[in-house]
Amino acid sequence: MPRSARAPRLARTATSMAAVVVAVLMVAPFLWMVSTALMGEFEVLQYPPPLVPAAPRWTNFREALTTLPFDRFFLNSAIVAGFTVTSQLVCGAMGGYALARFRFPGARAVFAVYLAALMVPSIVLLIPRFLLVDALGAVDTMAGLVSAELVSVWGVFMMRQFFISLPRETEDAARIDGAGEFTIFARIALPMAKPALATFALFAFIDAWKALLWPLVVTRSMSLRTVEVGIASFHGLYYANWPYQMAAAVTALLPVFAVFLATQKYFTRGIQLSGLR
Repeated sequence: MPRSARAPRLARTATSMAAVVVAVLMVAPFLWMVSTALMGEFEVLQYPPPLVPAAPRWTNFREALTTLPFDRFFLNSAIVAGFTVTSQLVCGAMGGYALARFRFPGARAVFAVYLAALMVPSIVLLIPRFLLVDALGAVDTMAGLVSAELVSVWGVFMMRQFFISLPRETEDAARIDGAGEFTIFARIALPMAKPALATFALFAFIDAWKALLWPLVVTRSMSLRTVEVGIASFHGLYYANWPYQMAAAVTALLPVFAVFLATQKYFTRGIQLSGLR
């Protein structure tokens, strides 16, 4: 085989091997989590740590989920994720479309402010948000719990990038036919934005579902705790019962997998079209 023909083949082989290594490194923590969830409380503390449980304890899942009121925790997380995803989709789609299509004084300045806001770490906003919620009397309430992430700056930016990539001809034809701006947005732009909206919804759901710091700070009652806070509670109650904690964590991942499978059809296309690669 000529040397010129071997070089691309070797490059493809090296790329495939690198992809396999990265895939194994990405999956390994999840496999370790599942294995730990099936071990005994003291088996996980052995040295060297076992890779697989000697006798899988499937009862860890039932015991972990009944030790604390995880049914209430899952319901609270679902409510928070539902409000967050719905609000962020509405605000992200409308804000992104306005920044992508409308020309108004100060548009560039508004977009620059959005870009600057992306650089602010969320931890910096924790205390101002808590003081604001406390002043409104919403600490330890469901309203205070869901109020922190109703608007996503990253989501507005992502939707703007997607709407810019859409052709204007269809919208111009609708304007010639007499359609208003909201009609064009709702009946033409939004249906074409399904891949980006599905991608945005998936990221918003994951972000809301795995949120720990804000629910931990703003809630006091056990009845308002979310799944992540409930999982973290195993450290205080049972001196770091790792099998129970991992069993609860594995269960908490199931809704994320379900949402991913539901949006998988649009996910890859949304990543490609919104320029997030």
